[in-house]
Amino acid sequence: MMANIKKKKWTNYAFWFLLPALLVYTGFVIVPTLSSVYLSFTSWDGISDDIRFIGLDNFIEIAKSPRVHNALKNTMIFAVALVVLENVVALALAVLVDQVRWFRNLFRSIFYFPVLMSGIIMGFIWMIILNYNFGVMNQLLDMTGLGSLKTDWLGDPDYALISIILSTVWKAAGYYMIIYLAGLQGIPQELNEAASIDGANRWQQFRHITFPLLAGATTVCVMLSMIGSLKIFDQIAVMTDGGPGFATETLTYIIYKVGFGELRQGFGTALAIVLFALTLIISLIQIKLLRKREVQM
Repeated sequence: MMANIKKKKWTNYAFWFLLPALLVYTGFVIVPTLSSVYLSFTSWDGISDDIRFIGLDNFIEIAKSPRVHNALKNTMIFAVALVVLENVVALALAVLVDQVRWFRNLFRSIFYFPVLMSGIIMGFIWMIILNYNFGVMNQLLDMTGLGSLKTDWLGDPDYALISIILSTVWKAAGYYMIIYLAGLQGIPQELNEAASIDGANRWQQFRHITFPLLAGATTVCVMLSMIGSLKIFDQIAVMTDGGPGFATETLTYIIYKVGFGELRQGFGTALAIVLFALTLIISLIQIKLLRKREVQM
């Protein structure tokens, strides 16, 4: 009886401690989210008091707009490329750092350092590196006798998307490396030692022991990488502004351009709803597939 009374008192205290955070979360997240659903059915410009209900017109325009289709294509390219490259590079770095005996923390810090920079700063750095006239990339090509390969990396539609992808991998790989490192340190060394005694080489040990036992870390990294790639914004805003033309415009960036640049807040909100639904669907599919792999492992 006394235990139940104490439990009830603790529950009451916990509620009052959680209430301020709940109110803040409701006011700044839940209410705006619900109101955005209504705004997606209007032609609001984001400034005036004239909020005219137009039904499904915004969503019909999204379905027919070539610009949105191009942004969706670019978003999918970013998603697939970043998920693959970020995780491959991060896993490779984690395996290399895990093998280092001396200055291991130094190498961790070096590889993790780009993560600490904001996307804006990173964008400016790579914009300078890839500049056609004085950028380090083209200067290195000149110095090595490959001047014929000089390219306007951010001004050429064929290379702008690739440039943003590679610079984003450089920034984010260190973050996922830490997660993979934590997974590697949880793998018993006795398994690799036993496999080595049985004649397995390094690649076979990695393929049949290390990688399967990293299923949990892989699930986390792939999920975070996918969500991050679908909402990429800073790098595009600084490095290309969605250009040249619309070559690097993604759904996230077109939401910003349409909502705040063209003062079509209703249409931009409808795009945001579409992006949310897309992210939710892809995440649920990923969770199902990756969790199934974890169980099998």
